[in-house]
Amino acid sequence: MSTAMNFGTKSFKPRPPDKGSFPLDHFGECKSFKEKFMKCLRDNSFDNSKCRLQSKDYLECRMDNQLMTKEPMEKLGFKDLMDPPPSQADRDAKP
Repeated sequence: MSTAMNFGTKSFKPRPPDKGSFPLDHFGECKSFKEKFMKCLRDNSFDNSKCRLQSKDYLECRMDNQLMTKEPMEKLGFKDLMDPPPSQADRDAKP
């Protein structure tokens, strides 16, 4: 008795990526940011923790040019590199 493989019993349902697609930068809109990031990595023995500012700039460029889904930078792990909101004392001190 042989059992035939029946591939039709399970249906595969593809789903889109969670963060959307990441199109290639065909027009080189973010090439300079990518190059700065890659140079930083090479200069720092590929220790990406030393290139976080360049990484942030590159991701911001990609989001600004609709090359990736817009996300708050804090959600992408850059909370410590963001400018703090102005405090009430700062607002009161300005004329």
